[in-house]
Amino acid sequence: MNSKLFLFILFGSVLSISNIDAQTLKLKIHLGGVYSSKVSVIAMAGPKALKPVIESPAIKNGESTTLEFTKDMVPSQFVLRFDYQEKETSTPYPSEKLIFVSNQNLELWVNPRALQKKDSTYFQPGEKENAMYEVFMKENMKKREQIGLLQNFLLSYDQPQSSFFTMGVKEFEKRRTEYNQWIDRETNQYKDLFISKTFQFQKLQSIDWHGNEQERLNSLISHYFDDANFKDPLMIRTAELKDWMSKYVNLYGSMSTTVALRDSLFTLAGNRAIEKAKLGDPIVYGWMVDYFYQGYEAFNITKGLKMLEPYMNDPLCMTSKRQAIESRIKGIETLVAGAVAPDFAWKLSSGKTIQFHDFKTEAKYKLVLFWSADCQHCREVLEKLYPWYDMPAHRELIDVFAISLDETPTEIPLWEKAVLKYPAFKHKRAEQGVRSPEASAYFVLSTPTMVLVDAKTNKIVALPNNADDMEKAIAQ
Repeated sequence: MNSKLFLFILFGSVLSISNIDAQTLKLKIHLGGVYSSKVSVIAMAGPKALKPVIESPAIKNGESTTLEFTKDMVPSQFVLRFDYQEKETSTPYPSEKLIFVSNQNLELWVNPRALQKKDSTYFQPGEKENAMYEVFMKENMKKREQIGLLQNFLLSYDQPQSSFFTMGVKEFEKRRTEYNQWIDRETNQYKDLFISKTFQFQKLQSIDWHGNEQERLNSLISHYFDDANFKDPLMIRTAELKDWMSKYVNLYGSMSTTVALRDSLFTLAGNRAIEKAKLGDPIVYGWMVDYFYQGYEAFNITKGLKMLEPYMNDPLCMTSKRQAIESRIKGIETLVAGAVAPDFAWKLSSGKTIQFHDFKTEAKYKLVLFWSADCQHCREVLEKLYPWYDMPAHRELIDVFAISLDETPTEIPLWEKAVLKYPAFKHKRAEQGVRSPEASAYFVLSTPTMVLVDAKTNKIVALPNNADDMEKAIAQ
């Protein structure tokens, strides 16, 4: 999601606005710069995390709309999404902006084409959370830039016994201490604002500088959560938590040299992080399980998904993905090589509907491919898979049944356009997306998902992740 906050703040004449004590908070949006736009608010956490929780019908240039946030929704950071049309005949185009909503009614003048420009997108004078967040992040960027470069240099320096390295470590530790003290002061100064919950993610971890490069990295990892307040459930309502966790996972990723090693390291990263979060608030504990589940599902890390199984039996784990995780684990145990692939209906070009199992073909294999035109990972996989498949020898060997899980008014036009790039595939759109009978039968919870099936027996041959896996499977 694209979202740096570039907000308007009126220095020298900030109005005093008292806290709102009402059942709802309001965000009034004034639209400009485009013909029209639909407006929606996407939550950071909860059962509807990363899904719209508030939607407004399309408004036109010069018009306004008011969105209402109930008390249980705030304080929180949200994604404010605009699906706008530049002209009346234009196809809707998305743009997004991160905003904080806490205890103050907000008013926002916005041009969806220029969310990053202060003169085009800005809050009312006296707005607190977003304005002070911009001030903090601007100052934080200046303070952190040089010390971050120094940390990266020292982590990879190959002569730790040298006096130069010793001086560098001394300077880093001095700057780290001063920087973390500044973070503490800022946190205390703005403790009444929700944005202060995000400051902890900026702190620099302690590192034992003795040892080689790998030992230094391991030390950084072991101290990563030292300053994390997992007892505060409000931390999950920020985008910064996810960014901070992604940096943690990337530390493990930097050590991986093979896919197998990556899967093992990411599984270890998840286990360590979940065990830390387990000591905190049950909501944070559950969020951490959800975070790693989504990552393991996206990259089909079976080992990681199985690692999550014991946490499903812990009543303190308030995961919002319990049903999905249990379903995926069941899928891991059910969809295995040698098992009969689930059957589903398929409409032929003639208009006749038959069952997948009854589809007659001269090809040796049938590939069931679940995908979405709005999925970046799908596009990356298909960019390599389709040219491989489009080779005459491979087209004669495999029939591809591409089942789209696109279902929203924004996604469907993207799918209709995307299928034109893959004319050699057989295409179908599952009406209910991930809730469709096809996706349910194959335990599909994210895309892409591929199942290679023997065309004669309808038994599963392999669960490839990409073209390379496909080639290996058919070569056996």
